[in-house]
Amino acid sequence: MNVTGDDIAGVVDLFGVLTRAELQHALAELAFKRGEEFDPEAFEEDIADAVETYHLIPVDASAVDEPFEPVATGDDHSSELPASVLVPGPVAFPTVPDGGMDLPHILDIDTRTVDREQAGASAIEQFEDDVSDAKEQDDADRLASLVDVSYELEAWASVDLSEIRAAIEAADS
Repeated sequence: MNVTGDDIAGVVDLFGVLTRAELQHALAELAFKRGEEFDPEAFEEDIADAVETYHLIPVDASAVDEPFEPVATGDDHSSELPASVLVPGPVAFPTVPDGGMDLPHILDIDTRTVDREQAGASAIEQFEDDVSDAKEQDDADRLASLVDVSYELEAWASVDLSEIRAAIEAADS
């Protein structure tokens, strides 16, 4: 099943917050409904891409408002709190894929919320790490995409990234 970053963010947005395993399970359920490959592991690369492009932001699980208990999915029967959860990110225009509106009933997961300040801090930390990595690798394309992300991130997290953006643009000159 082909999914975009906006589709993946749309699935997460239905719940507010999902663990990676819950998101994989949700995407597998959608694929099953469509008669397609439905191995949850098959979506790991799509999820990783959505994180890399800021369609999803990993946030410390402690930022989820109580009560938060992960739902056991597939072979994962653990109800242990994961280190991080996923929330729709600053560049996402969450779109619920066909059949997605049934997911809350199928997965039996209540809507969750996350502390927006902590989510913003996580996004900024990811952004700073990505900028540093792109500079080290002298990756001009990645740096240019991060400049674009910076504007979305400023609005999403209510922060000022103009100094970082100026440093990126100066390094590109």
